[in-house]
Amino acid sequence: MLKSPDLNDLKRTTQSIREILTRHAFNHLLGFELVRVHRDGLTIQCRVRPELLNSAGSLHGGVSASIADAAVGCALYHHFAGKRRFTTIEMKVNYFRPITEGRLLARSRLVRVGSTICVGRVDLADDHRRNVGVAIVTYMVLDEPKAS
Repeated sequence: MLKSPDLNDLKRTTQSIREILTRHAFNHLLGFELVRVHRDGLTIQCRVRPELLNSAGSLHGGVSASIADAAVGCALYHHFAGKRRFTTIEMKVNYFRPITEGRLLARSRLVRVGSTICVGRVDLADDHRRNVGVAIVTYMVLDEPKAS
């Protein structure tokens, strides 16, 4: 029989991810916000603001790359329950269409979690849920699991 999720655990997990997401000043400056935690990843968002636009008037590509990196990083943090350290070693972003208003949504999915290498995919969408890009982010695990 399936066990019902513990709502207190879900609240703690959500709060923990929000804290890790905004702990870094860069993510805070960009305005990243947790939207939802999923079984295989999470969704975060960034509201489009004038200071985040490029010279063509659309959201700077660096913002999209940063939110993709943060989405996979936070998903890994959640997966490892904060007990492992890791760092980005590679990232590829394909941009499909520009965003000029609203918000950018980044839905991460952990594709492979290994003992040393982890890979995540991020689907980037706009307010209308249109696909605006996709990213593959690779992380390297830096340490051994902490003993419980």
